[in-house]
Formats: sequence, C-alpha cells, structure tokens
Amino acid sequence: MSATLETIRALTEISAAEWDACAAAAGGADHPFIAHGFLSALEETGCVGPETGWTPCHLVLRAGGGVAGVAPLYLKAHSQGEYVFDHGWAEAFQRAGGRYYPKLHCAVPFTPVTGPRLLAGTAAERVLLARGLSALAERLAVSSAHATFIRPDEAEAFADGWLPRHDIQFHWRNEGYGRFDDFLGELSSSRRKVIRRERRAVAELGIAFVAKRGREISESDWDHFFAFYMDTGSRKWGRPYLNRAFFSVMAERMGEAPLLILARRAGRTIAGALNFVGGKRLYGRYWGAVEDHPFLHFETSYYQAMDWAIGHGMTVVEAGAQGEHKLARGYLPVITESRHFIRHAGLARAVADFLDHERREVAATRQALLAQSPFRQA
Repeated sequence: MSATLETIRALTEISAAEWDACAAAAGGADHPFIAHGFLSALEETGCVGPETGWTPCHLVLRAGGGVAGVAPLYLKAHSQGEYVFDHGWAEAFQRAGGRYYPKLHCAVPFTPVTGPRLLAGTAAERVLLARGLSALAERLAVSSAHATFIRPDEAEAFADGWLPRHDIQFHWRNEGYGRFDDFLGELSSSRRKVIRRERRAVAELGIAFVAKRGREISESDWDHFFAFYMDTGSRKWGRPYLNRAFFSVMAERMGEAPLLILARRAGRTIAGALNFVGGKRLYGRYWGAVEDHPFLHFETSYYQAMDWAIGHGMTVVEAGAQGEHKLARGYLPVITESRHFIRHAGLARAVADFLDHERREVAATRQALLAQSPFRQA
C-alpha cells in the first residue's frame, strides 16, 4: 500500500477524531498529553506558535485513503521548555561556526512525561514516521531532530541514525495500598517519622485540601491556580509558558483528565497542584502557592497525589522532571529516553561520545539512588 508523508501547520488541519484514533492505535488512549484537545489548546491560546519559538509542523502519514499515523512536531528557535537539555551542544556547534537553530522537536511542549510520539498502530508505520522526521530535517537543512520522552517500545523505530539519550525521573508506585499508612509501613522507621511529622506540621496550620476533577473545577478555581502557577513559573523560568486562557480551553476539551488539588487556610485558597489522570497513572504537572509554609509543597504536590492515587486505584504517580528530594518521599528513580538525529557528521560524533558517557553515568546514578531508597530492606 502506498503511503505519503506531509506536514500541517496547525492541529485545526486535522480532526480530533483522526488524531486521537492514531494515538489510540499507538496505545496512547490513556496518555492525556498527546490528545488533540491538549495540544490544540496550546496552539489556539498562543502558548505555542512562531512567536514563542514553537512553530507547529506536525507530521501526518496518509495511507489507504486516510490518516495512518501522526507525530507532534515543532520547529524550534531555542531549547526552552524541553527538559532534555542540549544547550551545550548548541553552544559548541555555534562556536565552531555552525547554526544549531532552528531544529525539529517531536514532543509535547513543556511536558516532561513519557508517552508515545510516533502515533501509529504498526511498527512499519512508526518507522515511516521516524524516517519522515529525519528526512524533514534534511529537507529543511536544520541542524537536528529530537524526539523526547519516548516510550521504550518506540526505540526500534529510531534505529536508523538516531542517538539514544537517557535521564532520570522519580515515580511513586502504588503496591496495592489500601491507605496512606500502608505505604508508610513499607518505609524505614526514620523516613516514616519524617513524613508523618511533615504532614502533621501542615495539618496543625489549619490547612485543608480538596480535590476537584474535570467538570468539578470552576473558572474561579482556575483563577486561583493560575495565580499560583504564575508565581512559581516567574521564579523558576523567568517567563511562564502557559497563559490563563489555556487552562480554560484545555479543561473544556480534556473531560475528566484534569485533577486540581487545592489547599485552603482560614477561608482562603492558598496553594494548588495540577495533575492529570491517564488510565492508571496520575501525572503531576504544576504547583504554586501564595503563602509560604514549611512542607506545604510536599503535602500539596506529593502526599495528596499519593493519597488520591491510593483511593482511586492508580498504580503510578509521576512527579515530573528532576528532584532528588522526591526519593526520600517514596518516589523511586526510573530511566527516561529520548532520541536525537544530528545532521552534521562532526557534531554527531561528538554528541555520540558524550551520550555514551552520559548513559553510563545515568545508570550508575540510578543504582546509587536506589541504594538510598527509603523503603525497608527485605
């Protein structure tokens, strides 16, 4: 069967049904961030676009008279909002007289969450999409193409000329706990005492929590949360990536996926954490507060998410990028993967050498972290 590849400049050029059918065929029905609703909300509210340095150029595979596969793809003018850092590669290449930007990036913007990137139902179709990414890089004469936070089962599709990169995140796993105390019972005595002390300190301040999901979340709730997000984003990134309109449009399109945990004290909403529900996984994304209290971050972002996951049969809580402080709270290190296609032979050799060394370091770091696990030794 003949197949063709094309790019589209906006998700309005493909129906939500066609895009989401490809995601489902790739096993991504439970991955909220690759949904047409999430990605299109980013575009239509101006969070991504040429003016932000994320120009959509999504890849579409057509075969048999219909859409057989898609890949979320952006032409990038910088390396911000990616969470897989290649600034050093860009600086080295530019010092040598090269031009690193623009580059192609197959990813979900601002979202360090593993999920399918080649949205197609067969291995052959995923190979075609991966080859389409590298061919597009050649045709546009850009420095490189990158696919970040890919699923391990997609790795084979990127075998032809793509360099593997590994990193570490921290995920919490629900081992069939009936309640939070069951989880605490699996920890060492010292870590169990620390967590109980942290939770007690927050409770003694009179802070109470409410979890709202999907349609339960009001526009007023989103107003509160956006203030928290702006405070955290301004301090961490300088310029937050998302605007207020995004949260309303996203919520309208994403059904029951958003889960907002809000902290209240003395009649005032003072903090919040935004999570997304996907199948049996809970994805922690953003948090912020307008009052500064000890351990409020840990309680709002981690312990409340774990409590909710236990109560709703979630198997995993993913707490986002970086953060070794998560280890002491029961979130264990896991390997994340990305793939990188570098057009310039000299740069490709240098990056390959760097990544060989980095992968060994990542593996050793993970083992060292596991040796510091807070769980009781058998």
